[in-house]
Amino acid sequence: MLRLETILCTFSVLSVAARADFKARNCSEVREACVGKGFSFAHVPHQEIPGEHLRVCPQGNTCCTQEMEDKFGQQSKQDFENLVDEMSHELRSTFVSRHKRFDEFFLELLENTERSLNEMFVRTYGKPYMQNSEVFENLFAELKRYYTGGNVNLEEMLNDFWSRLLERMFTLLNSQYVITEDYLECISKYTDQLKPFGDVPRKLKAQVTRAFIAARTFVQGLSVGREVAQRVSKVSSTPACIRALTKMLYCPFCQGMPAVKPCKNYCLNVMKGCLANQADLDPEWNQYIDAMLLVAQRLEGPFNIESVMEPIDVKISEAIMNMQDNSAQVSYRVFQGCGQPKPAGITRSARGVADVFNARFRPYSPEERPTTAAGTSLDRLVRRQSRCCCFQTRHCLSVNIICLSDLTLLIKAGDLPS
Repeated sequence: MLRLETILCTFSVLSVAARADFKARNCSEVREACVGKGFSFAHVPHQEIPGEHLRVCPQGNTCCTQEMEDKFGQQSKQDFENLVDEMSHELRSTFVSRHKRFDEFFLELLENTERSLNEMFVRTYGKPYMQNSEVFENLFAELKRYYTGGNVNLEEMLNDFWSRLLERMFTLLNSQYVITEDYLECISKYTDQLKPFGDVPRKLKAQVTRAFIAARTFVQGLSVGREVAQRVSKVSSTPACIRALTKMLYCPFCQGMPAVKPCKNYCLNVMKGCLANQADLDPEWNQYIDAMLLVAQRLEGPFNIESVMEPIDVKISEAIMNMQDNSAQVSYRVFQGCGQPKPAGITRSARGVADVFNARFRPYSPEERPTTAAGTSLDRLVRRQSRCCCFQTRHCLSVNIICLSDLTLLIKAGDLPS
């Protein structure tokens, strides 16, 4: 039975070859196929001609002139480069849209947090806050500058914020004295020893630093992915690639068999040869994807910038209250280290500045808190990103190569042979 099947299979192949050879004598099908694909040749042979002039396709009897073979090569190059660009379009668009969404989210989160703090501090502390609001404005300006790629040392910037806040509060709480710039500079030297704000600065510095590093790294990583996808999509076809593409896609025309399609493995091999440089990026691309997934996990967990920024107004207010509660002790220790400042020569009003700080901070209720940035949450955004096609599969570039081989066959407007 096996022998019979082999004989029948061999006979079938020989029969197909014989029919193909017979059809190849007439070039009418080639002429029709060329017209259907939009080619406008000055002359397409009616019958096969000797093919000594061909440089890519077989030089036996052929339906192609030199002009036809040259144009087939040009068309192969154009088809291939257009297909690579088309195949990578979704990948590029994904990175562009994800980068835009995350960037908008983080910037809006910063704006919402600053607005929330300002509104609540105005309501709670009134004039003393408004007279010193630039301390808080500078804090958010520096956070934004860091996030957008500025050269900002987060730890130094946060230390400076607490030093400035200590200076302003010390001046307010000791308004009966003349506090000079030199005296304030002396106070800043004792910030670490005094710990006027309790443990809030230390905890907040750790939380803000790691959250902002993760957020900036993630958005910059999306930008890198976008740039890589953009560059990979712009292929420069080598002569060897164009030659292989022409053989695969258009040499059947020259042999009088325009309907013949290449098998899948043949197509894959040609595509991999043409995209060898892109395929070499796979190891680095896989490392990049792994790193991005790791940062995404951090953003969903302890490095979640949303969970750090939303209650920052409450935490700063707790620090202010701690300073106010311990103002006498803080002032005493400052006087010991920096000396007694000169009296201002005026008496404080019955309701002094210190009394203003006795107005305990009341955070927003869930109903009052501003709408979440970008109308969503960070966790939801990160989960969507992790489910993105090119984040689910590490071999994103290789996948595009394989898909491209299938798409190339659409040039022939037919299904793949099995």
